[in-house]
Amino acid sequence: MPTADTHVTEWLRLIRGEYLEIPGLSLTKPQVQQMWGLDPVTAEALLAALVEAKFLRCTNQQAYVRAEGD
Repeated sequence: MPTADTHVTEWLRLIRGEYLEIPGLSLTKPQVQQMWGLDPVTAEALLAALVEAKFLRCTNQQAYVRAEGD
């Protein structure tokens, strides 16, 4: 039976994959929610995890972009 951690891992893998496949991808939190059909709490948690892992960073315009090269 899948656990909540399994679902989180799958979402993180999916989001990472999109950012890797689309160079320059820049999404706001509402755009992330819309793109993947996420509720605000889930989107916030996933984005926070990706920022903490230094995969994404949040720009001054509140958009999430790949953190590479900073």
